[in-house]
Amino acid sequence: MTAAEQTFTFGAGPAPLIGVLHHAQAPGNSRGVVVVVGGPQYRVGSHRQFLLLGRTLAQRGIPTLRFDQTGVGDSGGDPGGFENIDGDLRSAIHELQKHAPRAQRICLWGLCDGASAALMYAASDPRVDRLILLNPWVRSEGSLAQAYIDNYYRRRLRDPAFWRRVLTDPVALLRGLVGYAGNLRESGRTAVAPVPAFVERMLAGACAFRGRMLIVLSGADTVAAEFSALVARHPAWSDSFGRDVVTVLRIDAANHTFSRRQWRDQVAERSADFVLE
Repeated sequence: MTAAEQTFTFGAGPAPLIGVLHHAQAPGNSRGVVVVVGGPQYRVGSHRQFLLLGRTLAQRGIPTLRFDQTGVGDSGGDPGGFENIDGDLRSAIHELQKHAPRAQRICLWGLCDGASAALMYAASDPRVDRLILLNPWVRSEGSLAQAYIDNYYRRRLRDPAFWRRVLTDPVALLRGLVGYAGNLRESGRTAVAPVPAFVERMLAGACAFRGRMLIVLSGADTVAAEFSALVARHPAWSDSFGRDVVTVLRIDAANHTFSRRQWRDQVAERSADFVLE
């Protein structure tokens, strides 16, 4: 940890939250970033993504807070899931502004279900005027099967390595066809399944949010493919995410957690540009 990074506990609940603030190294910016982690990750992130992001943003003059949600990492309490962290987000924004008072405006930066949580929360807090959402989580009963059809199998058919394998192992083609048929049946079977409540909340949040959004999607990720399919197939999602205030960045070769340095660096630099625009 560098001298420009400060660790502290905060939160209004009975269990303290652990946060790390990356102080801006070039003062003058009036917007700060709160990182909303996704899944079972804690504040460092897979491949140290959140740590490196915080340092990059701070170097660009953007104070950045990353923290462990309730019941995750070093924070106390019992985890309530990404659908129930509004209190954590509100406390984190308050703490960022307490330590970096120039940051009157806030950008929430979230990955996976952290992006989903940020989208559900943002419209309720007037301090939040920007969102950066990476591979938002919109999983439903049929979305994964449809994503495999739309994304995985199309990529396989364009992959020369797959066809070279078929020449030496014809059974590979049969296994692929069986898998495709199974996903096609599953997609059709669940097409009329109820939409999860959190997905409806995400759409309501997107419609109500009046700030700008940057959506970052990985090309080699079924979670990103599920989000893209939802936007493409449902008019309400198409309308909400097709507005001029929404920018989409696609990194075709990237996986879900942006495990390679060039992908992480691209995300971090584009995030800084977006916050400072």
